[in-house]
Amino acid sequence: MLPVRRAPSRYAHPVAATVTGDQPGGTPQTRPGLVRALRDRFGHLIREMSKFATVGGVAFLIDLAIFNVLIAGRGMEPVTAKMISTVIAATVAFVGNRFWTWRHRERSNPVREYALFFFFNGVGLGIAVACLAVSRYGLGSIWPGVFQTTLADNIASFVVGTGLGTLFRFWSYRRFVFVEAGTRQAPETNDDRDPRA
Repeated sequence: MLPVRRAPSRYAHPVAATVTGDQPGGTPQTRPGLVRALRDRFGHLIREMSKFATVGGVAFLIDLAIFNVLIAGRGMEPVTAKMISTVIAATVAFVGNRFWTWRHRERSNPVREYALFFFFNGVGLGIAVACLAVSRYGLGSIWPGVFQTTLADNIASFVVGTGLGTLFRFWSYRRFVFVEAGTRQAPETNDDRDPRA
C-alpha cells in the first residue's frame, strides 16, 4: 500500500532548530541541569576528599616533623623513626576523620573502627616504609651519595610513599572503616485507599 501524501497546510511554517532545541545562530548555552546533576552526584565525594586532605595535611606535618626530629636530633635509624612518626600521625588522622570527615556516617563499634583503621593505616605505613627501604637500601646500595641522604629519605617517604599510601587509605577508610548507614526501608502504604480521600 502506498503512503498517503497530505496536502501542506497554509498555517504550517518551517522552523529551523537544532537537535537540542536551540535556535540556529544563537549562542551556545551551558546546560544547568547537567552541572547540577554532576554536583549532586559527586559533590559529597569532593567534600569528603577536601576534608580528608585537610586532616591528612595536618597528620602529614606531624609525621614530617617527628620523623626529622628523630633522625636528625636523636640520630635514630630512618625506618624506625618513620614507623614511630606514622603511628603518632595516624592517631591524629583517626580522630580527625572519625569526628570531621566522616562524622555523618554510621558509627559502628569503636573497637572495630580503631582496629580496621589501624590495620589499613598499617598497610599504608607498609607502603611508605617499602618506598623508603627501596630508596635507601636498594637504590642506595647502587648510588649511596644520592639515595642515602636525608633529602632522598624525605622524597621516598613523604612524596612517593605518602602519595601511594594516601590513595590506598582514602579508598579503604571510605569502603571499610567509616561505612555508610544501610538504606532504610520505606514504610508500607495501603495502595487500596481512594486517592481522593
